[in-house]
Amino acid sequence: MERLDRKYITQHTSRKFNQELEDVRNRVLAMGGLVEKQLDDVLQALCENDGELGGRVVKADRRINAMEVEIDEACSQIIARRQPTASDLRLLIMVIKIITDLERIGDQVKRVAKSVQECDRSTAGRSQVTDLKHLGEQVSAMLRESLDAYARVDVEGALRIIHRDGVIDEESEAIMRALMTFMMEDPRQISTAMHLLWCTRAFERMADHAKNVCEYIVYMVEGRDVRHATSAQISEVEKEILG
Repeated sequence: MERLDRKYITQHTSRKFNQELEDVRNRVLAMGGLVEKQLDDVLQALCENDGELGGRVVKADRRINAMEVEIDEACSQIIARRQPTASDLRLLIMVIKIITDLERIGDQVKRVAKSVQECDRSTAGRSQVTDLKHLGEQVSAMLRESLDAYARVDVEGALRIIHRDGVIDEESEAIMRALMTFMMEDPRQISTAMHLLWCTRAFERMADHAKNVCEYIVYMVEGRDVRHATSAQISEVEKEILG
């Protein structure tokens, strides 16, 4: 399958087609920036137990949903008008997949924001929230770097990020075990701990979606489908691609 170079986006004879592809690419980055801000805001709301900020995050999710619909429609229009083939079609299909994952990250952010609104953590142990904050910061960094890799069409960066998902999974499991212990030691905190468990799971799912974005980058550029690949298989692909 043909390898896609970053310059390929602006190598068409039709200037209008070049503009359309670049516009779609920039709109994906704008959507990703909004999702990133939502994630940073919900982390602040979680750490400060700020239900009002959580409410603003919930309301702002509508804009993320609208952007997904708008970009999806723009891609559909390009496909209908230009009837692209090969790398052009692959690029547009991957954009549609990426915005779906960004919208799902937004959904998980909204889930955390609702937990912040509904949960009274006045007596909760700070250690649980501190651990969750660390997890959320790692997920936020993973999302930011995934968007950077998309902007640069950086396969090497995308592959590095894919490897990091396993670290997120391990940390999530450790937090969930600690929260289960927290509930057993103090049954009065079951409601609070359950909300924090839901938040932990939401952050883990966000990382999965960020990893998906990186998998799409690898496919978009190299034509290699690394979805569902093991860590060892990813390492083999990395050796083949990067030498």
